[in-house]
Amino acid sequence: MISLKTVKVIKPDIYWVGAIDWDRRLFDELIPLPDGTSYNSYLIKGSKKTALLDTVDPTKTHKLMNHLKEVEVDIDYIIAHHAEQDHSGSIPEVLKQYPHAKVICTPKCKTMLIDLFHIPEEKFIEAKDSDTLSLGNKTLEFIHAPWVHWPETMFTYLKEDKILFTCDFLGSHLATSSLFVEDENRVYEAAKRYYAEIMMPFRVAIRKNLEKINNLKIETIAPSHGPVYNNPKFIINAYREWISDDVKNTVVIPYVSMHGSTVAMVDYLVNALMKRGIEVKPFNLSVADIGELAKALVDAATIVIASPTVLGGAHPSAVYAAYLANALRPKTRFVSIIGSYGWGGRTVEQLKEMIKNLKVELIEPVVIKGHPHENDFKLLDKMADEIYKEHKKI
Repeated sequence: MISLKTVKVIKPDIYWVGAIDWDRRLFDELIPLPDGTSYNSYLIKGSKKTALLDTVDPTKTHKLMNHLKEVEVDIDYIIAHHAEQDHSGSIPEVLKQYPHAKVICTPKCKTMLIDLFHIPEEKFIEAKDSDTLSLGNKTLEFIHAPWVHWPETMFTYLKEDKILFTCDFLGSHLATSSLFVEDENRVYEAAKRYYAEIMMPFRVAIRKNLEKINNLKIETIAPSHGPVYNNPKFIINAYREWISDDVKNTVVIPYVSMHGSTVAMVDYLVNALMKRGIEVKPFNLSVADIGELAKALVDAATIVIASPTVLGGAHPSAVYAAYLANALRPKTRFVSIIGSYGWGGRTVEQLKEMIKNLKVELIEPVVIKGHPHENDFKLLDKMADEIYKEHKKI
């Protein structure tokens, strides 16, 4: 008999055996997690063999092992979709408990897992793209999906039950007691933030990998973070929107101000853009959640970085914002820079140099001396007019 105290049933003989991390607030020592996260591990019990799909973060290994004891089955295969430690970190412990189990993964993932955990090479079975594995009455198909978001990633499609296991892809950092998506609005925002922080730099690769699953009959999508989707079109359509080239009539303004001059310019520009019917999202970099900033960048047409001058260059917080945008590579069409200085500097040149990954047009920057005067505000009106004109073309 299977105890269902904490193990969750997706379909008969298909179980969630992962861990919910209610308290985690930072990922990779970089990404804020306002809603915690989960590490989803799945167990598929076939008529002849049993497979465990991914494990959990090493901090939650005990949760996984308790769940496996509840299910009371032996494990023949560990499917490793992705080598990152929050999914693979408990593989060594699972292998200790189930020593005859084999790890199935892509060749590149095998190399990474050996490097990370010193797992003996004989424990691996390499899965080629489109390879299948029979568990008896259940068949797994392995789909290579490089660069969503590491080069070794793959998906698993459970043919008989029409479930696609996608690891990080299509997931969300969201701790919830619900196995399936219940509030699509809440999950949409969490998934968009997750896409912005992790997947956005790989838009082109995502397009190709979405095409690979386009012809599959999918009733359920089971990612490795966040709830399971029993309405797959919801998340697939969201991703198609985010990876498209379409942008919105939105200006994102990451800014920092030391003595009030730059924020006076930001306030004026925000109002000028709003009067022209443009949505504006300002982010005070001294207090902003970078995850929310990243999410705003997903489909904004324009970014305006606002910075005072510090020792001849941009404020470090503005430098960080430029670095972040350059790394995330949003589909933004236009960029500009505003700010102030006391005696001189190279803020514009410095920030322009930092965003070379972005395929954007530069709208004439407005960098002034001291606190803005009436003529400086006129320059900001001119910038707002230019942004309005460019956005109308879109």
